[in-house]
Amino acid sequence: MSSIRALAEELSARGNDSLRRLFLARPDLIMPGVPDFAALAARACARVSLQRALEGLTKPELEVLEALVLTTNEDEGRSGSAVELRHAVGNATLGTLETILATLSQLALLYRADPPDTIHSASGSRRRYYQPVARVREVLGSYPAGLGRPYTDLATTSAVFAEQAARIVNANAALQPEGQQQPVEHHIAAAYALERWAALPESLDGAPPRTAEVLAKFAHWPVGAVPHAAARVRPGKKTDNPVDWLLTHGLLVALDDEHVELPRAAGLALRGGRIVPDLAMSPPPAALATTTAALRRNAALGAIGDVLRTVSALAVEAAERPIETLRSGGVGTREMRRLTATLRTDADAAVFALELAAASRVLSLDPDTSTWRATGAEAWLALSRPEQWLVLATVWLDTPRVASLAMSGEGSDQLAPLSGEGQRSDAPSVRRRILEVAAALSHESAQSNGRVPVVDAESIRTRIDWLQPRLARRLRGLLDAVLAEAALLGVTGSGALTGVGEAVLRDDFDAARASLAELLPAGVEKVLLQADLTAVAPGYLDPVLARRLALLADPEGRGPATIYRFSAGSLRRALDAGEDAASIHAFLTEHASTAVPQPLAYLIDDTAARHGRIRVGRAGSFIASDDEAALAGVLADPAARQLGLTQIAPTVLVSNASPQEVAGVLRELGLSPAVDASLDPVVRLRRAAGAGVLPVPAPRTPVPDQEAVEAQLAILRTQSPVGPAGDEAAPAMGIETLQKAIRLKRAVRLSIVDALGNSSIEELRPVSISAGRVRVFDPERETERVLSVHRIIDVELA
Repeated sequence: MSSIRALAEELSARGNDSLRRLFLARPDLIMPGVPDFAALAARACARVSLQRALEGLTKPELEVLEALVLTTNEDEGRSGSAVELRHAVGNATLGTLETILATLSQLALLYRADPPDTIHSASGSRRRYYQPVARVREVLGSYPAGLGRPYTDLATTSAVFAEQAARIVNANAALQPEGQQQPVEHHIAAAYALERWAALPESLDGAPPRTAEVLAKFAHWPVGAVPHAAARVRPGKKTDNPVDWLLTHGLLVALDDEHVELPRAAGLALRGGRIVPDLAMSPPPAALATTTAALRRNAALGAIGDVLRTVSALAVEAAERPIETLRSGGVGTREMRRLTATLRTDADAAVFALELAAASRVLSLDPDTSTWRATGAEAWLALSRPEQWLVLATVWLDTPRVASLAMSGEGSDQLAPLSGEGQRSDAPSVRRRILEVAAALSHESAQSNGRVPVVDAESIRTRIDWLQPRLARRLRGLLDAVLAEAALLGVTGSGALTGVGEAVLRDDFDAARASLAELLPAGVEKVLLQADLTAVAPGYLDPVLARRLALLADPEGRGPATIYRFSAGSLRRALDAGEDAASIHAFLTEHASTAVPQPLAYLIDDTAARHGRIRVGRAGSFIASDDEAALAGVLADPAARQLGLTQIAPTVLVSNASPQEVAGVLRELGLSPAVDASLDPVVRLRRAAGAGVLPVPAPRTPVPDQEAVEAQLAILRTQSPVGPAGDEAAPAMGIETLQKAIRLKRAVRLSIVDALGNSSIEELRPVSISAGRVRVFDPERETERVLSVHRIIDVELA
């Protein structure tokens, strides 16, 4: 019976509670919904769905599944139970194995395959036998449990070994069965001889010293690199080199001139005959260093303050001078150097702030100029500091961008900030999983003496290797990057996970907001004015005050205690922006903790007296339209006041903003302007069909709600569990039949439809299937053909 059909029948026999647990564990099975149990089983056997399911298995669950795959054979009708696995899995009881097999069955990774003569236990309960569902073997790869392929598979896939196998057997008398010293001619016969011999304990008799050390290198993975591997196979030649001896006696197989493989029989012998030498049911304990809670708090608050200051400064800077990009995308090295100097920070912090500002829409890319502009600066600066940090933290958790790929620590692979290559689709799930593991380790090693555990990369890596070994490789690739970014954001402090970071991770924003309000110092509203024309801010300034002060003076240094230096140039900048001497004096008197020093007062009055003798205005662009009513509407709209519009004719408006800025505001008003390339400052106006919509962040991995689960159950319960396969299940079942025919070298009867819709039935022998095409041998014409899978409407074994 087809494994998909068998799984469909088993799923239909389950209770609703069991199906609910399956849908929650594997939500992709019902998103979108399925019409019947056959379609549900086919989707559970799909490669992508199986990959996701296997990534959620713990190490012992995965090892038991791999052991079952290696000890069963669907084509031969050989299934497995806990009793058989007990001999293949070390340090495992029957109860443990039965529990794990039941878990794998609940996840629809196995289906029941009890033989007719199933043995009953003394208590009368029936022993449960299982088979892996279709494509599990394929998804696990060529080396399940880290064991190599059988000699017979190697003899058919490796031309080098096929040519050498018979010579190896014939040259070593020990490989020949006793009393049967006849030469072996065929490579498959030689493979069977090697299979028998490699499993014997005496196969290493006469091996040179250090052979065991060489074999130990293949204990966890069967493939290795050996220079000139094929040339080192010299049957009948004596050698003291352990690698040459193993190759010459067939315990290592040369795949090509550079790679070797330890066959499965030899690998099992190396493990004492067990597929899994030791089943570890508990993760290895983590020995974590500790730090004080005060150090963690200070480090985290320092990082939080720095990132908020940097993003705010970046918003102000981009509002005044848009950030240039490269032709290939991203921000170039020269522009990053300018931003680093302007923001008064280091390169990595500037890159991180730039990526966060773009992800949180403080900055947005102008399509007309290909520059990043601070379109969300006003909204950002109006937020309180706790709210600002919450925005950055939640955006960071869910963004597919990885800022660390553009940081200096990535070496030659360093990317340009905000470039298209800086995205990883799995970054949000990987980032959350790493922090979840860090939180779990922190709770396990919690201290009661005022010290907190430091969660390092190696501890997280070791724990993930046990929790989700199939996912570990992807997690390892981003582990260091996630921890570095978490430290820059203040999610961790001195290597320890912070309480506010953990609160954001579990989406408890109220707790995070309350914690930040208590921990973050309130913004100061007073500065210390000094006679050397400087102002010292003794802490983090209120954002509005900081922006006004940065207009009057140039900030110097870094950190919370910022120094602002007044000069004639900085004061002229404020006067150009609309300030006057009276407003500057009033502002400084209100926010200075002492009286305004006389040198500063003289500088303000003298600079204001010289300012404005010659006035220069700006007309950066003009808007032309034949629709006078549309122009009148733009002029009267409050949202267009920022453009500084003046009407100089019924069909012409003048603005002090650039054409690109004018075009952007008009688009937000629901209009469709065009920037005339022949007349650079001209914006031609036409009415749009509808206003544009800002892009929204991608949602997290969807999870079906209770209503969707119940609706799916209602649909399934109305369908026959053993009815004909529907449109979704039929192709999967057909492909499964073709794959079985390829394994068994059997012919199949195919119902094929041609381009004109004419159908025919042919008996062919499938050779291989990939990429939606199946290669078949036509015995009648004695030729090979390639058929598209979508033209095959029915398959059955001949």
